[in-house]
Amino acid sequence: MGQAEGKGRDFSPGAATAVCGVVLHPAGHTRSPAMHNAAFRFLGIDAVYVAFDVPPEELGRALAGARALGLRQLAVSLPHKVAVMEHLDEVDATARAIGAVNTVTREGDRLIGSNTDWLGAVRALEQETGLEGARAVVLGAGGSARAVVWGLRERGASVTVLNRSVDKAEALARELDAAGAGPLSALAATPHDVLVNTTSVGLRSDASPVAAGAISPDATVLDAVYDPRDTRLLQDARARGARTVAGKWMLVHQAAAQLERWTGHAAPVDVMADAFDD
Repeated sequence: MGQAEGKGRDFSPGAATAVCGVVLHPAGHTRSPAMHNAAFRFLGIDAVYVAFDVPPEELGRALAGARALGLRQLAVSLPHKVAVMEHLDEVDATARAIGAVNTVTREGDRLIGSNTDWLGAVRALEQETGLEGARAVVLGAGGSARAVVWGLRERGASVTVLNRSVDKAEALARELDAAGAGPLSALAATPHDVLVNTTSVGLRSDASPVAAGAISPDATVLDAVYDPRDTRLLQDARARGARTVAGKWMLVHQAAAQLERWTGHAAPVDVMADAFDD
């Protein structure tokens, strides 16, 4: 595997152990350290990845600390994906268009914001289906929904945004040039080849954001919720005859893209997926 040239990468013998991590609140149980540390070991990179519990009011100080300590890369999770942008030296065009940052990479003395959430979603879906010309429905209108809508549009899909708050769905649809918007209850009347849930409905529960009968039997369904692994939405989709993609794969692929951005190495996706399950 080759290594790309770039500022801020020094994996030569004798270099200090690189420190990376994820900022989120509350920290809870995150699988990011397991995935990244497994990848570092596999690639022979002297680096460590840790979780930092950062309350919203401490985000600015945390980023200042990251600068002072020379942290090499930070993943950014809830609730910081929008607020972090004001603390960076640069936000790339994709993250700016999406309106959220989930990756901060140190390049020289500068902190650069980017977004790999969209890549996580589309690569997870592309394991099961093509997206060019697909009719997609995204459930939710938050930061994750923004990334998924942008990614689906980038891959050539037509996207409809459905959300409990229709005003938010309509605003997102206008901003990201989606085909339409409406309430969650509109799914049954909305033809879809792809369905992606970005709401928190189903997290550690047996709930689903939509009625089982509204899911198209011909669709590919991705649930961004990964705890439990087999959500009610995915169970209902399979019972309808639809293909399903577990939320694990969205997280694995977005983490792989983060690793590739910093190191220049091709990410060991299978290694990271195995670590996710440990």
